[in-house]
Amino acid sequence: MTQNTPLSPRLSLDPRDVTHRVLSAAQLRARGVSAAQTSAQCLPGGPWQHLLPGVYLLRPGPPTGQERLRGALLYAGRPPVSARRAPAGPADSGYGEAMVTGAAALALYGFATAGDLEALHRIDVLVPRTRRLRSTLFVEVLRTASMPGAVRVGEVPVAPVGRALADTVADTADAADVRRVLTEAVRDGHCEPTAAVRELSEAKLLGRPAVVGAVDALLAEGRAAAEARLYAMVREHGLPEPLWNVELRLPDGPRLGGVDAYWPDQAVAVELDTRAPRYDAPVRHGRAEADPRWSAYPARRERLERLGVTVVRLAPRRLREAVDQQATVVRTALMAAADREPAAYVTVLPR
Repeated sequence: MTQNTPLSPRLSLDPRDVTHRVLSAAQLRARGVSAAQTSAQCLPGGPWQHLLPGVYLLRPGPPTGQERLRGALLYAGRPPVSARRAPAGPADSGYGEAMVTGAAALALYGFATAGDLEALHRIDVLVPRTRRLRSTLFVEVLRTASMPGAVRVGEVPVAPVGRALADTVADTADAADVRRVLTEAVRDGHCEPTAAVRELSEAKLLGRPAVVGAVDALLAEGRAAAEARLYAMVREHGLPEPLWNVELRLPDGPRLGGVDAYWPDQAVAVELDTRAPRYDAPVRHGRAEADPRWSAYPARRERLERLGVTVVRLAPRRLREAVDQQATVVRTALMAAADREPAAYVTVLPR
């Protein structure tokens, strides 16, 4: 039996497609290839090789990063024996609930700090906690009681960015490396700071020395990115130029609080909602306690609106994903100023 001789009329292989080069034992059986035939093809010097338990690479030579990735998913996606009632069809992905996470997931998302998929020595795969599956060779199996919804990167099921970040950070001891990957996540728009901090909190990583300073940098990067989007929105959508980053207070009176943009003629203020859970707070019920400053936001807004100042709060995620809509919200608030009673006089100072 030669490499080019098909084993079965149902075994059609396209060497350009990784899903045809890497198959599980169940997928081979569904294509009419018996266990004995598979074993014969994997003999020393044969055209196939045993990549992982129950997973085969249908060509000789070292596996590529994409081949190892598919092999890891096939290995982790094998159903437990109790669930193997019907044979897999030829088109079955074989991945089950498994999804890629950690550095391999970040590489698929395009993170420069994650490196090239080909260079990664390990592929982390997330599976339900009930799975009894061991890590082996280049596959690290991570179990969780709460599986997130997978994101498809091409045909590959991948954990959401926040979860992949947390799994990467959990395996990273160097503070500089943690800072770089978290900063890149926010700077390049992969993930909002609040989502990243929430996942780090869920994973109980916020108290690690390597993480504390990195979270400071993450939040600062998130605010800077949100401010840049706000500046761009005002200019690109033809809104009047506001006073940027100012503090409002009553004349010779108490501070009313800082705002990110203020239009004094219309008495309209914009606040960026860049709040995040406290990373230095005690964790209760698996979550870090909320920053007590959160409670100050509604009180400050109510105080300003009693004085006739309209406060528009913009979420950084909405500025990134729906900037046209957010510009319309601000423009509507500015136009509505003509129909309101004049606002109380407030002093505007640099913040």
